[in-house]
Amino acid sequence: MDTPYAEDLNYWKTSRSDADTWLEKAERVVEGYGATVTHRAMFREHGREAMLLQFEIDGEAFRLAWPVLESKTGDERSARRQAATMLYHDAKARGLLLAVFGARFAFLAEKMLADGRTVAQLADVELDDQLPALMTTGDGPRLLATIGGE
Repeated sequence: MDTPYAEDLNYWKTSRSDADTWLEKAERVVEGYGATVTHRAMFREHGREAMLLQFEIDGEAFRLAWPVLESKTGDERSARRQAATMLYHDAKARGLLLAVFGARFAFLAEKMLADGRTVAQLADVELDDQLPALMTTGDGPRLLATIGGE
């Protein structure tokens, strides 16, 4: 899949607040869910930039990260602001899932594994091995009860 340009997505130049301000807002939102934020960062690695929020809820670690997309016009500041804004709105929207289904369901793809990867970073063959355990522990029973299971 080709990565879209920043200008082609939501939140492009919709705010004048710096990226760090949006990361602070995202941190407050996640803390409002009862999480403990362990890392908040804007980072560059191998020529790519991203916004990151890492946190723990109920003893489990999660990592939200949004890439800074390439700007057609080279406006990197606006692209950073957009990435941090997307992270904020993503974290905020997951609050509904968290309230109804629990942290593991709301942030399953972002759940950190023992080797430092997230569930979303697992290869398909690894998902076959790991997913059943992820869905039958923790919030699994709560999820089944919520949707009418036993």
